[in-house]
Amino acid sequence: MSGVGAIQAMSGILDAIGRTPLVALKQLLGSSHLRVWAKLEALNPGGSIKDRPAVAIIREGLRTGLITPETVVVESSSGNMGVGLAQACKYHGLKLICVVDPKTAPQNLKVLRAYGAVIESVTEPDPETGEFLQARIRRVRELLESIPQSYWPNQYENPQNPTSHYQTTMKEVVEELGAGVDYLFAATSTCGTIRGCGEYIRDHDLSTKLIAVDAVGSLIFSDVKKKRAIPGLGAGLRPALCDPSLLKGVVHVTDGDCVAGCRLLMEREAILAGGSAGGVVTAFLQAQNTLPTGSRCVLILCDRGERYLDTIYDDDWVREHCGEVVARGEDHSEGIRWAAMS
Repeated sequence: MSGVGAIQAMSGILDAIGRTPLVALKQLLGSSHLRVWAKLEALNPGGSIKDRPAVAIIREGLRTGLITPETVVVESSSGNMGVGLAQACKYHGLKLICVVDPKTAPQNLKVLRAYGAVIESVTEPDPETGEFLQARIRRVRELLESIPQSYWPNQYENPQNPTSHYQTTMKEVVEELGAGVDYLFAATSTCGTIRGCGEYIRDHDLSTKLIAVDAVGSLIFSDVKKKRAIPGLGAGLRPALCDPSLLKGVVHVTDGDCVAGCRLLMEREAILAGGSAGGVVTAFLQAQNTLPTGSRCVLILCDRGERYLDTIYDDDWVREHCGEVVARGEDHSEGIRWAAMS
């Protein structure tokens, strides 16, 4: 396996992005007819999978001249992409304005400020759609019009988003486990991950079946809108990067499913992961009995759990947003149980 041997010196923090470990989840299922690994994107230096597209977008902008030392980068983010961009911008001496909304975790806001990002907060959803995403994007456009030499990475449409996953994420999975991965489960938001990984699977004629994990109430693969409390999973529109033809299937998960998956992952594997990772775990558990014996499965766990200590890992927050049944560890998701945190 790659990654075994001497540790290489890096030329800078951004070169430490990627090459995240794949770890076997031997205790998640107990005895099982499946083999499953988790790709720990929390071990990127900025703490999430969004480090990959963030650095790719900034580097490409600098290479093409779209970004200069005087450029002000302006982006909409629920948290992780903002942190990834803040890290890349700080390294290259660029100013970042990050437009956030009330679902952004307080810890992410503190991290953004630590990197020197300027935070613009949208407090009300878009009046036409009822979604915060459209309100954030509208504010981004206003800032672009008022700030000279500003640049919008536009993670929902920028081709460097999926390209970063094509060139790194899926390539790393194949380098570690070979071409015989049967199923890849990945969360959706901008759809950069599933687009990049899906195109790699298609172009390299792999047999891997790509399963997208989306939020109940998201408008990516459904037209039924519902309030969602977990940031970074789902979206209030279908992104331009979304290509359903690359997918074998889609699994929708609730906020309670995300809580269940996160706490089960902690209880059985001692992995402290973020909200979308919990949704991916639950989606896999719901699908496990339909997968052929001997299937080799990879779950992409997008970010770290420290930024969710006041939400997913807080029993009072769970009671308020997901209900008492979920807070007691009695979620409906295929019999999943976990211990309350307090």
